[in-house]
This record gives sequence, structure tokens and C-alpha cells, in this order.
Amino acid sequence: MQIHIAPEDQHKTTFTCQFGTFAYNRMPFGLCNAPRLHRGVHGRLHVYGDSFYACLENLSKVLRGCIDTNLVLNFEKCHFMVTEGIMLGHLVSIRGIEADKSKIYIISSLPNPASVREVRSFLGHEGLYRRFIKNFSKLTLPLSRLLQKDVDFNFNQPCIEAFQELKNRLTSAAILQASN
Repeated sequence: MQIHIAPEDQHKTTFTCQFGTFAYNRMPFGLCNAPRLHRGVHGRLHVYGDSFYACLENLSKVLRGCIDTNLVLNFEKCHFMVTEGIMLGHLVSIRGIEADKSKIYIISSLPNPASVREVRSFLGHEGLYRRFIKNFSKLTLPLSRLLQKDVDFNFNQPCIEAFQELKNRLTSAAILQASN
């Protein structure tokens, strides 16, 4: 995805190397606002409609906008006219938003963490689904304490219980639906 930089702002991206001085005319990922802008553009490219024809009309408008702004899409990464799909680690469908079953299976089959790094990794992955788990912060408290500075790693009974409860709640997570 290529986001053009306004000509009057291109000088702000100037860099010098052994081959000369250059400025970007399209936004690279290294700029401070690039991830936010790329997420914003990416989010607007999810097209939907109440019917097949409404969806087709909305898709036509979006593709016309891409052509008008010279936005290049990778056809291999595009999915057209599907009833459900994985977006940002969640399964989105007419039913609502639910956790991706393939990710849940991986998380639910994990053994107890044996290091701080493994706890941090687990909490990071589990955190993606925090909106599906009631009292997520309270449940993760014993595990989060293991991440504090100058704390010996002791995966004790409260940690084991919290770990198992988080996995259990994730496997039985509800589907989130928008209110009417």
C-alpha cells in the first residue's frame, strides 16, 4: 500500500547516503505516524453491504477511489465477496466478531510457561482477545506480577490457576455483536 506524501512535506523525509540526498515521495513505515495512517487506510478497505448488490456497489466505489488516488492493491491479498474473514486476528461475519479458532487452539494447547519470556509471550497473545474475556486484568494479575522487575520467577499455584482459567475462558469466548 502506497500513501503519497504531499510535495510540500517531502523535504521532511530527506536523508543523505553515499549516493546523494534523497526525499521520499511515498510514506515509508519508519515515519512516526506511518503505522497509524496505514492502519487507517487498511481499515477503510473492508467493504460490506446488506445485500450482494449493495456490497458490489460499495466495492465499486472503493476501487474507484483506489484508482483515483493511485493506491496499488496486492491482488493476492484481496478477498472479494466473502461472507466471513479473518481481520486483525478475529473472525468477522454477519454473526459478529469472534476469536480466530486456529489461534485459540494453539493457545489452549500451550504448556505452563517456564520463563518470564514465555509468560510475556502468552499474555501478549492472550491480550489480543481480552475483549472476549470478562475480568481479563484481574485474571492476569498473578501472571503479570511475574513480569515485574526484581521478582524471582516462581510459577506457583495461583499462576497455574490463572493460566488455566484464561485458556478455558478463551476456548468458550462469546461472539461480540454490535448493538442495534
